[in-house]
Amino acid sequence: MAAPLVLRRELFSLAKLSSGISQLGPRGLSACFNHRKCSQTRFRFVQTPSTFFHTAAYLSSTPFTITVTDEPDTLFQKVVVLVKAHDRAVLDSYEFFATMAAKELGITTGKVFEPPKDIERLTLLKSVHIYKKHRVQYEMRTHYRCIELLHITGCTAQVYLEYIQRNLPEGVAMEVTKTTMEKIPNHILEPMWKDHPIDDKSSK
Repeated sequence: MAAPLVLRRELFSLAKLSSGISQLGPRGLSACFNHRKCSQTRFRFVQTPSTFFHTAAYLSSTPFTITVTDEPDTLFQKVVVLVKAHDRAVLDSYEFFATMAAKELGITTGKVFEPPKDIERLTLLKSVHIYKKHRVQYEMRTHYRCIELLHITGCTAQVYLEYIQRNLPEGVAMEVTKTTMEKIPNHILEPMWKDHPIDDKSSK
């Protein structure tokens, strides 16, 4: 029983010494070695058959998988991003950020414009009991910005919208409208009069 206790004490003192050395850094070590009164600690390991050191390697066991499907990607003719807020300066900054992100991703941007703002006014009496004509008017202004993205695929639209939504400032709302391009159905491709031929009879 004495050997394991001695081994535990020696390991504990080694751990304390190594943590102190790591906290000192290279400058602290040089200062400590140059100092004359620096105390030296000597310690002895008791070698027993059960003495071993275990080092665990933390590696990710789940490899990255890429799935390939035969489904065609969705095509959008136009994606309209409408952003609204009460602060106009915030919208100016966010418009610059969204257009710069679209430019870096190689997305074709259409019109970037500012729709007319909404003003909601509320009129209240300044005094509740007297002075009926003395009123106070409050108003709440909502500013809008509209960004149009032209001819974009579904994967690119998903990545771009997720990126700009994650960086959406506080107090800003977003509305996205997508216009999908779809294949023409087969029953519309051929003209309908081929199924119902018209008899051309000369009128007498």
